[in-house]
Amino acid sequence: MNVIVIVLDSLRQDHVSLYNRGRGPFEHVPACKTPNLDRFAEDCIVFHNAYPEGLPTMPVRLALMTGQWTLPFRSWEPLRQTDITIAEILRGRGYVCGLISDTYHYRAPGMNYHRHFRAYRWVRGQEYDPYTSSPSRRNVDDYVNGSFDPVWRGRVEQFLANTDDFTEESHWFPAQVVDQSIEWLRANRGHQKVMLWIDSFDPHEPWDPPARWDTYGDPSYSGPRIIMPMGGSMQDWASAEEVRLIRGLYAGEVAFVDHCFGRLFEALGELGYLDDSIIVITNDHGHPLGDHDKFLKGADRMHSELLKCPFLVRLPGGRNGGRETKALVQFHDVLPTILDLLEMRNDTSAMHGRSFRPVLAGDAEAHREAAISGYNPGLERCVRDETWSYVRRPEDQPDELFNLKEDPRERRNVIDEHPDEARRLASCFGPYFFQAPVREIKGLQGRYEMGSASVG
Repeated sequence: MNVIVIVLDSLRQDHVSLYNRGRGPFEHVPACKTPNLDRFAEDCIVFHNAYPEGLPTMPVRLALMTGQWTLPFRSWEPLRQTDITIAEILRGRGYVCGLISDTYHYRAPGMNYHRHFRAYRWVRGQEYDPYTSSPSRRNVDDYVNGSFDPVWRGRVEQFLANTDDFTEESHWFPAQVVDQSIEWLRANRGHQKVMLWIDSFDPHEPWDPPARWDTYGDPSYSGPRIIMPMGGSMQDWASAEEVRLIRGLYAGEVAFVDHCFGRLFEALGELGYLDDSIIVITNDHGHPLGDHDKFLKGADRMHSELLKCPFLVRLPGGRNGGRETKALVQFHDVLPTILDLLEMRNDTSAMHGRSFRPVLAGDAEAHREAAISGYNPGLERCVRDETWSYVRRPEDQPDELFNLKEDPRERRNVIDEHPDEARRLASCFGPYFFQAPVREIKGLQGRYEMGSASVG
């Protein structure tokens, strides 16, 4: 079987219409529509509870590519000589492995994530990629407001300079990634076994969708086109109208990515890859859009808008497809599962991840008891199952517990009402995962000690 992995950076689960069912998360912004992902998902096993563990961008990709935990051990860092990746394993089994991406962090000096790929192609110019050194021909004041300091203005200016010559939809980054992916798949169809890793940085910010897809905002808005949100409380730098604008730009970016990848899905069928390929579609994480007062990723934003991931697996010929599952999986489970499907189980014995092949086959409805997410350098951790989400905060802040079924937007902290659930979730992972001494759970009317016997 061939293997195709598609990563769509920063794609929120609730912006994929097969998940949001036409109900968008924000007032005044229409629900995002993704007809091509929806159509492709008809022959997939659709996961509702897929989570990253070590965040953000590169630790997630390390887990996906190696099947190893990153949260307790690894931060944002280069691929080590001792890391064994999907490309190295499959290349040793006769696969021709390709990598096509506009995620410039892969090829940043010393990162080395393209190691062992037979071929790799970089689409240049995303975000702050130092691609263009000449000033932008556009006025940066049209893309920022008065709160942007020189650092943030400089980031916007770099992106504008990188994209000054974009005049047709085919120039935009996801279109380029898809065009090159289709070309590679067509040219390499003659090989007996191929693995293609496609990594689209969009819908990562900045959000600047082509005009045809910029349809989710308020047409009467007349202020600057803020394509790059800032961190911190949105109350400090953006008006309500600007917040709605940015949310609309993100939705438009998602819709455009869906449009571009619709062409890839068609090509997979035309070239016969749908008949003989394992295809995985996911993100690395979502993206806060002011749901809890802040935009952008961050160690303190341990909620569903960042953590809940779209995750689709299509088996050759659409076998066992058309199903949805609530089984909990994490990204270091992906490579062991792929290798298990390829009858390479022995190659998974030293991996932290566990194959969820029984879930794909319909033989099991559960995989993990709980999932954990966080930033390696940060103190915050989120441990959750299908119903409950426990967020551990630093010492000077109360911990949180949310009932995801009754309160999916995570507005009401119920840790005082259900301390037993907080303790249960905390006990699922040992101190190694928490980057701080084991201690009592905070925020309770009574105090409940997390003893070593329960969390070891």
